[in-house]
Amino acid sequence: MFNSKLSLLAVTVMAFSVFSCQQGNDEVRDAARQDIETVAPANPNAAAPDQPSVATPAGPTTALAFDEDAFNFGTVTEGEIITHTYSFKNTGSEPLIVSDARGTCGCTVPSKPTAPIAPGETGEITVRFDTRNKVGERQQKVTVTANTTPPQTVISLDGTVVADPNASK
Repeated sequence: MFNSKLSLLAVTVMAFSVFSCQQGNDEVRDAARQDIETVAPANPNAAAPDQPSVATPAGPTTALAFDEDAFNFGTVTEGEIITHTYSFKNTGSEPLIVSDARGTCGCTVPSKPTAPIAPGETGEITVRFDTRNKVGERQQKVTVTANTTPPQTVISLDGTVVADPNASK
């Protein structure tokens, strides 16, 4: 009895969905199609970008300077967590807004300042790199997006990860 009621409910929901979709506004549907066609890539065979683009904060631009844009962590054993803090200074004349900091993969996780950095002041971006399953030469990049020209700056963690000889296989 329960299964037949459940089946009847499922059929009713499906019929309602199909019917309601067919009753849609033709003008809205046509406008949606035009929007899709407008944003379609000019070259459908073009390679996809490595990362989705991130909008730069609106307003005036400024400049930033990192104390270092690459950190060499040397040679570490697989499974270690590498953490490094990159310091930077707002060298421009407007407040610096860091809108995004994104690693190249899930193993590289940056944390960025949330408040604007005043001209002449300093800020930090801390990057955490999990070396698990990352044996070999590594160059883990982080793209920092801010209201600067250019809007994106790349910093990196570089080094070598060696297999843990004590790990069970």
